[in-house]
Amino acid sequence: MITDGQWRELLWRRAEDPGSIRRAYQSRKRRHSLLNGKSTLFLVAADHPARGALGVGGDPMAMADRRSLLARLLTALANPDVDGVLGTPDVIEDLLLLDGLNDRVVIGSMNRGGLAGADWEIDDRFTAYDASSIATFGLDGGKMLLRLVDSDPGTIPTLEGCARAVTELAEHGLMAMVEPLPYKRDHNDKLVLQKDAAALSRASAVAAGLGATSAYTWLKLPAPEEPEIVLDTTALPALVLGGVPSANPADDLASWGRSLQHPTVRGLVVGRALLYPPDGDVAAAVAAAAEILRTAKGITE
Repeated sequence: MITDGQWRELLWRRAEDPGSIRRAYQSRKRRHSLLNGKSTLFLVAADHPARGALGVGGDPMAMADRRSLLARLLTALANPDVDGVLGTPDVIEDLLLLDGLNDRVVIGSMNRGGLAGADWEIDDRFTAYDASSIATFGLDGGKMLLRLVDSDPGTIPTLEGCARAVTELAEHGLMAMVEPLPYKRDHNDKLVLQKDAAALSRASAVAAGLGATSAYTWLKLPAPEEPEIVLDTTALPALVLGGVPSANPADDLASWGRSLQHPTVRGLVVGRALLYPPDGDVAAAVAAAAEILRTAKGITE
């Protein structure tokens, strides 16, 4: 929950004290390591709006209400099993001004130029954080989306941009979280995610080889139907993404749980499925995901 007073203070600082944002970056108390004491990582994602993807389920404007989004994020972050957040500068800075990111892992989203539904969607230019600003602002890493479409030349500059970002983040000793997603266009020219093992394995292999070093590269992957095939493709650490929520949250949890059992998988990065659950109970959705992660990794309290 964000009180009226907190909201007014946020709006005032945004308009009348923009320097407070840099001060908030500088004063944020950082966590010492990416992984928690259980050697896992559970992040909540909130970088969808910057790519023009505002819809969840049947509501095309679900993520358009910023105060509601921030309140949901703070609810998720209140769960001690949630390690941090992934977001674009505007969302991260709102959370900083609300004092919500101390002792949390913060991953900056980097390329959001491939606007959802745009003709150039696959040419996903880097329009948010870059490696230098992530280092300067004391964040813990950068995330990049890599949609691979063999029939779309927009894939080429996106590949090159991601490779450059991986190299530059590594130079700062920071995580490069690469999200490789293989797509094809259907007969209506609509992009369709390829979920088969062959396509996901190929995408993982391409992403793993980006940049001058893979020392700091992590993969962010959808939960595959055949985890043992896809996740055996590289030795890089991986996180399971939530993706587009299904109509049944229990199915999503079961799918994540199967992939979480693989030894290369260290945790979850989930956004809409937890922030906008069908019953509206964000705290319960987050708690259920945390329990799946603990169970899959054999963690006992």
